[in-house]
Amino acid sequence: MLWKISILEYNLKTHNTSVDRPQTIVVLAMSADGKIADKTRSPARFSTPVDRSHLEQQVAEADGVLFGAGTLRAYGTTLSVSNPQLLQLRSQQGLPLQPVQIVCSSSVEFDAELRFFRQQVPRWLLTTATGAQRAQQSSIAGSFERILLVQTDQGKIDWNNALRQLVNLGIKRLAVLGGGELVASLLAADLIDELWLTICPLILGGATAPTPVEGEGFSLHLARHLELLSVQTVEQEVFLHYRRQGS
Repeated sequence: MLWKISILEYNLKTHNTSVDRPQTIVVLAMSADGKIADKTRSPARFSTPVDRSHLEQQVAEADGVLFGAGTLRAYGTTLSVSNPQLLQLRSQQGLPLQPVQIVCSSSVEFDAELRFFRQQVPRWLLTTATGAQRAQQSSIAGSFERILLVQTDQGKIDWNNALRQLVNLGIKRLAVLGGGELVASLLAADLIDELWLTICPLILGGATAPTPVEGEGFSLHLARHLELLSVQTVEQEVFLHYRRQGS
């Protein structure tokens, strides 16, 4: 099943997004109790083919796909666009067949044998000066077409700077695929515009199982409020589309 909305249809919509950064959309599947993986943090493979089709649609609509180091290490790969209709739509719009796959990591500790490094996709790295040096000295040297240095004075990734660099490089629509720490960092910096959350019919439980937003969390008066744009139920899954209030 192909998710019904097409790239052409989506691009006709208007968006209130700052011109100095991409429109940023989080796309995650979670259990009914709000977990994106089990207590061992193994890859979350509990969604249905319908949700995977939906995820591929969101990837196909993006100029870039952003995910954290933990997500890459857990899955060892990334989702590329393979549906012929979606590939044709990207081609008709003059887009590259595959969006840029952007990994963010300060440590850049990756196994060079991960299938990700053999996939036919453009790969970029968002990192710090230390991470860039490690990448250039490691077995993955040359695996990234572009390395972006986006470091704060404290040696962490500067997300405002990162998104400014991305939009200047042609990334106008950015799909964020996890994990929870990355989403928390972007939310804390008010850099997320929309969320697509798929609720899957299972309970994982456990205090150590990750959620869509990790980190320290927000107090009630600092909570990020959302506007519900749509709800769709397909078989046993519920697809929720939110926009951050104020976007």
